[in-house]
Amino acid sequence: MNRYTRHMISRLAAVFLLLASVCRGSAQELEYKMELGAMVGGSFYMGDANFTTPFKNTAPMGGLVARYNFNPRMVVKGDLAVARIKGSTEGIDNQFPGDVHSTFSRNVYELGAQFEYNFFAYGTGAGYKDSRRLTPYILGGVGLTYAPKPANHVVAMNIPLGLGVKYKLAPRINCGAEWSMRFTTSDRLDVTATEGLVLDDPYGIEGKGLKNKDCYSWLMVYVSYDMFPKYRKCNN
Repeated sequence: MNRYTRHMISRLAAVFLLLASVCRGSAQELEYKMELGAMVGGSFYMGDANFTTPFKNTAPMGGLVARYNFNPRMVVKGDLAVARIKGSTEGIDNQFPGDVHSTFSRNVYELGAQFEYNFFAYGTGAGYKDSRRLTPYILGGVGLTYAPKPANHVVAMNIPLGLGVKYKLAPRINCGAEWSMRFTTSDRLDVTATEGLVLDDPYGIEGKGLKNKDCYSWLMVYVSYDMFPKYRKCNN
């Protein structure tokens, strides 16, 4: 083996080792297609029994959450959750017809889907991508709200809007906190009795679209686990 051949072999070996190190570095940060987890937190209602005070009469909520990760910035999330909402017209400034008051409490169930946008590329930061373990995000989407009796069944569409922050605890474990408002197409979430003051239309003013309709809010934390890795070539 002459000197020139030895020189070419040493160069090829160096290139191979460099490519191998790049592949190993990128493999340290696998991307995953999905997340599956659970969420828990507080829920409050806003409507005819609470016009202006966020977090008033906060009650528990919880559920399951799943995410499909298109890339480190764009995510589609689905949720299946149950929340307690409650309210009372006692002690608020509004004067109701007949000077009567109403109190309600009920469960609402939600099946929803939202699009999330991460402000930073989300990941462990171990690979070639400039990803970060911590990122804020915004969300928007559509959902279905179902509230069973006592007075009447309510089925309505909702439009969730919110913001949150997520943190990668480990390569496959995520946690986060999120606050969102669910704007519904119903004015009957606060109707749980057929007698006395009925809050779906106490002033005789009918609302159209989302005007004069009820909404509810979640402030929750979640933990999720990454599933189904995306396998990439080392030059991707």
